Amino acid sequence: MTLLLDVVRTKKQKNDFVNLPFEIYRNDTYWVPPIKIDELKSIDSDRNPAMRFCDAEFWVAYCNHKPVGRIGAIINHKYNEKVGEKLGRFSKLEFFDDGEVFQLLMDKAVAWMKEKGMSKVHGPLGFTNFDNQGLLIEGFDFLPSVASVYHYPYYQKHIEAYGFEKEIDWVEFRLRIGPKNIEKANRGSELLKKRFGFELVSFTKNSDIIPHAATVFNILNQAFAKLPYVTPFDKEMWNMYVKKYFKAINPKYVYFVKKDEQILGFVVTVPSCSEAMQKANGRLFPFGFYYLMKAMKHPKVIDFFLSAVIPEYEHQGVAVMLYAAVQNQMLKDGIDTIETTGIFETNHHAISNWKNFDHIQHKRRRCFIKII
Repeated sequence: MTLLLDVVRTKKQKNDFVNLPFEIYRNDTYWVPPIKIDELKSIDSDRNPAMRFCDAEFWVAYCNHKPVGRIGAIINHKYNEKVGEKLGRFSKLEFFDDGEVFQLLMDKAVAWMKEKGMSKVHGPLGFTNFDNQGLLIEGFDFLPSVASVYHYPYYQKHIEAYGFEKEIDWVEFRLRIGPKNIEKANRGSELLKKRFGFELVSFTKNSDIIPHAATVFNILNQAFAKLPYVTPFDKEMWNMYVKKYFKAINPKYVYFVKKDEQILGFVVTVPSCSEAMQKANGRLFPFGFYYLMKAMKHPKVIDFFLSAVIPEYEHQGVAVMLYAAVQNQMLKDGIDTIETTGIFETNHHAISNWKNFDHIQHKRRRCFIKII
């Protein structure tokens, strides 16, 4: 077998890079394809504002001119300044089950990071914590949310054989709501309104949410500041994510809590688009957009996409009000299932909240690390 490794430069190489997972997971029941145009933008320095503070390179491995693997290497300089370490990230790793292919890819990425002066490599990670993070190591027979990941079990085998060790895990839950959950949440919400003067803010149109983007990302920057892999979002970054994700938001599942006109926290939950994304198969047109719009209007499952509270209010029950509002809307729409996104296994407070529901902890993904 003759393997060649090309750094991604040409239009063909970019398309090969983006299209490879569609071959690896072809007809897989559980893989949720991304939108190809978004993937192309993410590896384009002219269209990804994260490239202003990150160095990045991407490669495709070929066997007999056929793509058989891909990898990216990222150095997030803002994050390294934050933690005071020289860390490189491997990213977007995909490959058919072949040790030689994996070795070629990882050797190249690690060598590039060593040349840049890095002393450790961890991943899979993206440019920011809004990109796909972690390797799926449990839950291969569950459909992931659009904010999660999917991999085959052999990925972990090759990564560990290379000498990577666990850095941290994310865990994901499936929750079922019922009358007891809703009643308890509503009681708590009413008490908080009376005790602290909190108010709930709801929306009917996406255009009413967009003016609050700066406030949302300011709260995110405060709430997530101490979390692993996180760097602050600036205006260019949040504008990119608003354009990318707001098309998948149903405004009736977005809520803020405020006091004296100050927004204290928010929750963005979205109708599950996983099945719609499978039908779209990487393309919004001609039919992908239709599938997504249908999923948003007639959801069967709600994905708990994003929530944050200003740190000084995080123990005053703001989240209780937000969760109560989501559950009441779900009850109106006849929905009883929530998929959470990844929560760090060390976030015991959030995990204890989910365990108040009828729940299963069904998925786990891992970030690995290695000294180089």
